[in-house]
Amino acid sequence: MRIGVLYANIRVEEKLLFKELDRRGITYDLIDVRKLVFNLKEKSKWQEYDVILERCISHSRAMASLRIFDSWGIPCVNNYTVGEICGDKLNTSLALIKNGVRTPEVKVAFTPESALEAIEEMGYPVVLKPAVGSWGRLLARINDREAAEAILEHKSILGTYHHSIYYIQEHINKPGRDIRSFVVGDETICAVVRKSEHWITNTARGGQTANWPICEETDRLSREAAKAVGGGIVAVDLMEDEKGELFVNEVNYTMEFRNSIEPTGVNIPEKVIDYIIAVGEGKIDPVTNSPKSSEKEVT
Repeated sequence: MRIGVLYANIRVEEKLLFKELDRRGITYDLIDVRKLVFNLKEKSKWQEYDVILERCISHSRAMASLRIFDSWGIPCVNNYTVGEICGDKLNTSLALIKNGVRTPEVKVAFTPESALEAIEEMGYPVVLKPAVGSWGRLLARINDREAAEAILEHKSILGTYHHSIYYIQEHINKPGRDIRSFVVGDETICAVVRKSEHWITNTARGGQTANWPICEETDRLSREAAKAVGGGIVAVDLMEDEKGELFVNEVNYTMEFRNSIEPTGVNIPEKVIDYIIAVGEGKIDPVTNSPKSSEKEVT
């Protein structure tokens, strides 16, 4: 078994995964995407890897690398399709809606004028998000028309890709918390609740975590969301409304889990490496993320 680990920065999560690989005596190479050069006509040196573990924090570099590996038939976790869907909130919403997964209402507009119209139709408050982004950055809860006009004007002047597509999401009045579940293959391995006095509950923004027992609804929605985006190893963000009904907010394909191991008591790196090995050994199809049948059908 030989594993390639694609990365840009070594975080706590990567160190935990390396520790688990070392514990098992598995050979792995660190592939720094910042130094990486692909010759598109030469794939032979990459075929020594049974599987590529993608842990790159740069979405654009990760997607380019996964697209190349995908074209060469080299198994990756997560694969290109999962990254493409999860890395863009528009793609995620479309996949969830297509597969009947409960998710907040979303409107998409392309000018400040049409965005303001969409916001007014949806009704205040709304949440304005960049289509591509993470860690709760560049989010805005818009409570009235005056705030909407000011924020839309700022985004128009900034003018970058992140500000040129207006992704407008229904505001779910969650009770000071949300839930992050972790799905590996077809199993919801654990979940945490993230609490904060601020409406943004990401741990990157100061949210505090505690264990969230996996009930039937959490498990079902988590696995449905994971399947909708293509499976693999993902973290699913869920929100409760005032009635306690759960909605899938986002799905993360290069998940962070450092703050979830202790409260849940689940060895997340061990579960991740179990899955990586299964892909590398050919027990799981890297395209469908489904177990391969070990026996031929008898007719």
